[in-house]
Amino acid sequence: MAQAGPVALNGGTVQAPSGNPAVYHRTVCDETSPGRGSRAEVSILTSAVLFDFGGTLDADGVAWKSRFFRLCRDEGLPVVRERFDPVFHAVDDALVGGIPSSLSFEETVGRLATDLARALGSADDAVSKRIAVRFVDDSLERVRQNIPLLARLSGRYRLGIVSNFYGNLVTVCHNAGIGALFSVIVDSTRVGCVKPDPRIFQSALDVLETAPADTVFVGDSLPRDMAGARAIGMRHIWLAGDAAPHQAPCCPGDPVVHSFGDLEALLL
Repeated sequence: MAQAGPVALNGGTVQAPSGNPAVYHRTVCDETSPGRGSRAEVSILTSAVLFDFGGTLDADGVAWKSRFFRLCRDEGLPVVRERFDPVFHAVDDALVGGIPSSLSFEETVGRLATDLARALGSADDAVSKRIAVRFVDDSLERVRQNIPLLARLSGRYRLGIVSNFYGNLVTVCHNAGIGALFSVIVDSTRVGCVKPDPRIFQSALDVLETAPADTVFVGDSLPRDMAGARAIGMRHIWLAGDAAPHQAPCCPGDPVVHSFGDLEALLL
């Protein structure tokens, strides 16, 4: 676990709040409040917006598993969904807590791609490298496209990230150029619980000093993001991406978007 103390993050300072050295927050001067009479009802009385990372901030609702499946298939690896899913989950789980908090985004994806390709029977490092490069390039390009909207949202709300990750999410956000936009970044490995456990959401709310009812969560996973937000009493927006058309949202009437950019109409 990381030690308490300040961590440099995109020019800002990330502090470990007293009582929970695993949750990092950036000291900010917040003189804004959510606007009244906004175009969307969901923004009324909202003081903070929390986001998932993988599949949400770095992709339009497409989970890492689905992205890696497509890349492996493009490289000619023998993948069928029924076999791929458990292999990916095993490789993904093996990284949790097994990498240093300073490991970069590129190195993290590189390890995942290498381990995954080998588990699927490929010993060709060139294949896993191509998969990793494409994954990272696509992710960083999507994040860059989302930065202008995130910057506008940060002028109205306090923003945070709550993600099931490997223990190096703060570093990854720094690499992606978005760390300074968020007042709190919660990494499941650092706090010892994973979504949909309400405690991981509460750890972010404690730092932001906001109530669940005054906060909106945006994520791409129904069982982890939407169900977790619902369990703690937080409003939620599903970034459905390429989800099957027959899939219904977590709760009747929940907002559903298919692109990160669609959040502008709901929150600004």
